[in-house]
Amino acid sequence: MIIPLEKIISDYGMKIQGVIHIGGHRGQEIEKYKETGIQNGIFFEPQKLPFMECYVKSKQAGYETYNLALGNKSCRIDMNTAVPQLGMSSSILPPAKHLEQYPDIPFEGTEEVQMTTLDSFLNEGNINLDDYNFINIDVQGYELEVFKGAKKTLERIDYVYSEVNRDEVYENCAMVEDLDLFLSDYNLVRVLTDWGGETWGDALYVKNKK
Repeated sequence: MIIPLEKIISDYGMKIQGVIHIGGHRGQEIEKYKETGIQNGIFFEPQKLPFMECYVKSKQAGYETYNLALGNKSCRIDMNTAVPQLGMSSSILPPAKHLEQYPDIPFEGTEEVQMTTLDSFLNEGNINLDDYNFINIDVQGYELEVFKGAKKTLERIDYVYSEVNRDEVYENCAMVEDLDLFLSDYNLVRVLTDWGGETWGDALYVKNKK
C-alpha cells in the first residue's frame, strides 16, 4: 500500500470488520492488518510461490488464503509472469508501458492459474459478508474485470483500496476514470489518490451512505 493504512483509517473514520485482499502476493500487509485490529481476512493469490508464503503468514494471523485468481468468469487462464520479487508485477494482462518504465523487471513466461469470480466464491463458500466490508485490490491493471465479477459483493462493501492507472501500464488496462464510473454504481466515491508510480498509483473509495 502506497498510502499508510493507519492514515486512511484515521482520516476517514474507517471501521473495518474484515478485509478481502485480492492480489495477496507474499502477504506483505498481513502484519499491518493485525496491528490495526482487523479480525477477519481473506487473501487471494494465484501464483504458486508467493501463495505459499502468504498462506503461512495468514494462518499465523488467523486469516485465510486461497490459490486463486479473481476475474469476471471461472476458467483456467495464463498469467504473464515477472521474474523479480517472486512475480510482484505479474498480471493476467500483457505488460505495455511497464516494459519501458521498469526495464529491470522482465516478463519471461506464463503460469496457468485458476480463475473464479468473487461473487461465486463467497456464495459457494457461504461467507458472511457482515464480517467483511473492505476490499484491497492490486492485480496489475485487471481490477475492473475483478469488480465485474463482484457486483453482489460490492453492494455490501464500504471501502475499496485499489491500484489505479492513468496510462496503459498493461495492455488494455482500465484507467482510473473507468473504475470511478463502475464503482459509482455502488455509491463508492474516490476520496484519495496517490500517483506514487507516476503512471499508476493507489486510490481509496468510500461508500457514500447519504
